[in-house]
Amino acid sequence: MSDNPEQPVTDPFQPPDPEEARSRRAPGALFRIAERHAATEEQRRRQTNPMLPAPHEAVRTVAFLLSGAARLEDGEPEVDKADITAALTLLPLVRGELDELETGLLHMARGRGMTWQEIAFGLGLGTQQAARQRYERLASRTARDEGAS
Repeated sequence: MSDNPEQPVTDPFQPPDPEEARSRRAPGALFRIAERHAATEEQRRRQTNPMLPAPHEAVRTVAFLLSGAARLEDGEPEVDKADITAALTLLPLVRGELDELETGLLHMARGRGMTWQEIAFGLGLGTQQAARQRYERLASRTARDEGAS
């Protein structure tokens, strides 16, 4: 049994949980990308449209304000039901954009020589087959979505 409540108790006879391992890497991954690619004001400018938030930014803003992770500025209206409805309305668009982004990133990872096992590790999946199947599902779904547009 572990003395540290944040340290999971591991059974040496059970394979590690890939999703749990991925979630433990997430803060370090975010820090790495921020430090390397968003350290300057100029680098951060490429992340957002200065005139209008991207759908994911709008949803995140509403969620952060509702949760208290962000505070309202003086004179800014409280988040109301219409704001929440607007954020919920954007979620399918955000999900579709994320699917397209993930499909493209997986395609580029393969193009850069990453193996399906390496990709599975990054995604928190247990096998290379799971990573390959995820890519195939996403590619199929994004191709259908593009055909519907």
